[in-house]
Amino acid sequence: MLITLTKSLQQSATDRMLNHYRSMVRIRAFECGAEDLAAAGNIHGMIHSAVGQEAVAVGVCANLRRDDLVTSTHRNHHHALAKGVDAEAMMAELLGRASGTCGGKGGSMHIADFAVGMIGANGVVAASVAIAAGAAQALRSRGSNAIAVAFFGDGGMNRGQCLEAMNYAAVFQLPVLLVCEDNGWAATTRGASVSAGPGTVSRANALGIPAVSVDGNDVAAVEAATHGLVLEIRAGGGPRLLHCLTYRLRGHTCADKALYRAASELELRQHDDPLTRCANRLAELGVSQPAIAAAKQEEELVIQRAVEAALAAPWPPSADAFRDVQDIGAAVSL
Repeated sequence: MLITLTKSLQQSATDRMLNHYRSMVRIRAFECGAEDLAAAGNIHGMIHSAVGQEAVAVGVCANLRRDDLVTSTHRNHHHALAKGVDAEAMMAELLGRASGTCGGKGGSMHIADFAVGMIGANGVVAASVAIAAGAAQALRSRGSNAIAVAFFGDGGMNRGQCLEAMNYAAVFQLPVLLVCEDNGWAATTRGASVSAGPGTVSRANALGIPAVSVDGNDVAAVEAATHGLVLEIRAGGGPRLLHCLTYRLRGHTCADKALYRAASELELRQHDDPLTRCANRLAELGVSQPAIAAAKQEEELVIQRAVEAALAAPWPPSADAFRDVQDIGAAVSL
């Protein structure tokens, strides 16, 4: 009986890790596919790649329900995919097509799909924290035990609205998880060089918000830390902060060659790739290399098909140009 139970738990852990690996591969393939499309002139505007940061999104979202609400940043594709947004619809959105998640109007920095709890990404640094605080207030008012999750970067911790929203969440003990995705760089500036004091966790603690720092490239560690924090929030414990130490392996945007950082730094961090770490863990759990390779190939094929479908999707009709615009009359007169 004990042996059977142990095998069952092991199998469960293996299946969960394989699902995490699949999700991270899908995200990586999506980001690389988007970069290729941008380079070919099919995407107008910037792509903010999350290559290297996949474990944060996957580990956090593995603990969320469909009705939990997520807000994100300019670097948001991994959060959206991990929360369950359809890859094909997302790719179509990046290309400005009618079948996109926002009808082609939002583009890369404004992915949203309310049906799965992705209530929006935006390009205003740390606005995700303020929006999540408001969403958490709404959830409480409705009597729901769902939570709001705000993803933001280490650079966002220096924004006034971030600290204001954190203070508000703490004062009113709102059900919100604050996820600081600390990749070491605030755009092209090393975050530590412009941030006073001992850091993110200490700032949260100063506001009375319990915080945990975790290896953001270890998907299992992120999942485990998130699990405990989410349980506390759902039980009425108020806001919590998860500080994830990670690293982006691309520049700030698809046009950024990241020449401000040493090549040796990048080379060193490439050895800490979350996908490689997850694949190694799968091997330790007994998953064969052919099985790992097959999972990778299957997920990459999903994105390949998403790219093909997005390129073939129709453009929005011109009549839709002013749909969803608050003041149509003023917009037309301009």
